[in-house]
Amino acid sequence: MNLDFVDVTPSQEGWSEKMGQKFDAVVIGAGHNGLVAAAYLAKAGLKVCVLERCSVIGGCCVTENLWGGYKVSTAAYVCGLLHPKIVSDLQLHRHGFEILKRDPSSFTPLPDDRYLLLGSDEKFNAEQIAKFSRKDAEAFARYEAAMDKLAVFFEPLLVQIPPRFPEISLSDLPTYWRLLKSFMRLPTSERLLFSQLLTASAWDVLSEWFESEPLKITLATDGVIGTALPPTAPTTALVLFHHVMGSITGKRGVWGYVRGGMGALSEAIASAARQHGAVVWTNAEVKQILVRNDAVAGVVLADGTEIESCIVLSNADPKRTFLQLLPADVLPDEFVRKVQHIKMSAASFKVNLVVDGLPEFRCVKSRDEQAHLRGTIHLCPSLEFMERAYADYTRNEPSEQPMVEMCIPTVLDETLSPDGKHIVSLFVQYAPYEPVGGWERWKDEFVKRILAVIDEFAPGFSSRVVHLQALSPKDFEAEFALTGGNIFHGDMTPDQIFFFRPVAGWAQYRTPLRGLYLCGAGTHPGGGVIGAAGHNAATVVLRDFKRLRS
Repeated sequence: MNLDFVDVTPSQEGWSEKMGQKFDAVVIGAGHNGLVAAAYLAKAGLKVCVLERCSVIGGCCVTENLWGGYKVSTAAYVCGLLHPKIVSDLQLHRHGFEILKRDPSSFTPLPDDRYLLLGSDEKFNAEQIAKFSRKDAEAFARYEAAMDKLAVFFEPLLVQIPPRFPEISLSDLPTYWRLLKSFMRLPTSERLLFSQLLTASAWDVLSEWFESEPLKITLATDGVIGTALPPTAPTTALVLFHHVMGSITGKRGVWGYVRGGMGALSEAIASAARQHGAVVWTNAEVKQILVRNDAVAGVVLADGTEIESCIVLSNADPKRTFLQLLPADVLPDEFVRKVQHIKMSAASFKVNLVVDGLPEFRCVKSRDEQAHLRGTIHLCPSLEFMERAYADYTRNEPSEQPMVEMCIPTVLDETLSPDGKHIVSLFVQYAPYEPVGGWERWKDEFVKRILAVIDEFAPGFSSRVVHLQALSPKDFEAEFALTGGNIFHGDMTPDQIFFFRPVAGWAQYRTPLRGLYLCGAGTHPGGGVIGAAGHNAATVVLRDFKRLRS
């Protein structure tokens, strides 16, 4: 097996002669949220500059050209949560954004050579689930309908500014009243389900609906993606719900691929921003946020260049923004203490592959069949399997048999590969931030363990690997500026969502420093490629900007 590990350190070339300019707003980081914020601000007439430290835009929503022309979605790899309002407002389809629906969307092979396929067709799903339980086949449509009702309730909240809490002003009362009225319109059963999703484990919620383990484990993986918890842990039901919210493909919970890779979405947003006059500069690392007279005055780049602006939006996570990019002693001590205590657990590991042949799963008898390869392939056959993987993590070691989610975007998108080989994305758990002995000791071994899990279900797959890139939580931190390797900019638990995100009292995108705003996933509504945080932050900035100008 010839494995070419890739150095993903971003280019640090000297970047531009376009200095000495003053902007209405500067955005730190050209991730998708930062670009969304820039597009809305530029559309409203502000002079906007986006500064990206890497040589390509997108942050974690990026496509990189590796190994001589393969287009690899290095970090984020599927699209399902992107808010339709943003797609419509920015007319992203006119800028090249295209979603490829994956149907079937889910494939779970089992050790006994059975398998479960799920997709967008209700009858097909019922037939598949009935192989394991007729009762579950009947319950699944009801489960999806209940989740859909809650998602319809929550989707508008994603692009709403959270009300203040715990301190509440009169101006917040209409928001609270609208929330209460909308919630009370839900049927009693959905209100009860909502309370369970906030507090219970994904496994407990699913066990109330279903009896067959293959179905429950397939759905439960959505409750642990990006978390440092097993599916039996309280609050994982909330992450489960977070991942079934999106409807960008036309069917809630059915995710898609972005044609051209995830970076094509970022490019489409950047194109919309540029159309309205925004500038986006790469190789432009922000070293510090400038502060003068107790207010933002711009930013200083790594090469010492100053860019003036009375408004700065940070797409970096809260800890990086407040604890690294600001001078000491400009923020209240109590606020800093709260930021320091934001939970940013790490458990995710990413492997990107180029292979010279598709995996041949033992449970699929026809070698010509490829429908099962379109969606996410869940290599996690049982709760016991996942709990063993998590038990290793609690000892601060990578899982001996990790949970693996495999996606093969080239099955639907031929534009990604220059020679007909296939690109494979592996999202893996559980991987500690700093395992015993460090990742220098563990990385090669963990990759072997990951490939061994795949070989159990698709014999010989590892022999087809031509190129390989592996990203540990430490790499996520170094390459994508994710503090602690946390892909959500902070754990998605009830104490860190909505008006608690990033910290209680500061959930409205403003910060204690006048002119500084957060626009990334560390704010409501959290992680995933949603774009709503950028939209919401821009809304707040425009209100404040209008007030300043009036």
